[in-house]
Amino acid sequence: MTLGEVSSWQDYSRFLVGLFAILDPFIAVPLFLSLTANRSDAERARTVNVVTMTVLAVLAGAAVAGEALLQLIGGSLASFRVGGGLVLLLMALAMLNARTGDVRQTAQEADELEQSDGRGVVPLAIPLLAGPGAISTVIVAAHGDGLLHRLIVILCVVLACALLWITLRLAAPVGKRLGTTGLNIVNRLLGLLLAAFAVESMASGLRALFPALG
Repeated sequence: MTLGEVSSWQDYSRFLVGLFAILDPFIAVPLFLSLTANRSDAERARTVNVVTMTVLAVLAGAAVAGEALLQLIGGSLASFRVGGGLVLLLMALAMLNARTGDVRQTAQEADELEQSDGRGVVPLAIPLLAGPGAISTVIVAAHGDGLLHRLIVILCVVLACALLWITLRLAAPVGKRLGTTGLNIVNRLLGLLLAAFAVESMASGLRALFPALG
């Protein structure tokens, strides 16, 4: 069972862990601290709320509208798994090298973040956190029969966003306690976990596209 196939409680747990690794709020900690360096605690709290709610809205929207999007573009779920897995693998390789990576954020988007008004919606929430990797993963995971399944996927998204909110609210002490080296270690561990999920997703999609591989 891959990250993109959820049908039991164990699979939902794996999806939640995988989604948290994809969001990787620790990679946003130094950027968030830099963005809000000259702001009060209240303003930082508002920024965290805006960023978290934006990520939640984007991913919940992907869970609700993902099926229709797949039908609109005429793509198969198997091909979406392969493409999404490739995106996740590129993200994981960047994380293993302690880098943000162009999949998450380009140099131009980083400049835009430095020049922004501090709200952090673009490009901190999108695409750094709720980027193509997270969106494609939620779309694939939400595919399936039954309203209950989709509601549980959305609940997993809510829980992942709650962990994101906690991490950003504690960004200052987390950044101070872990430091650059500590944050890089955490990002590398999450990157290793994400790489395993990415390979599983690509393998599942390839088996569906080419049954002879199975």
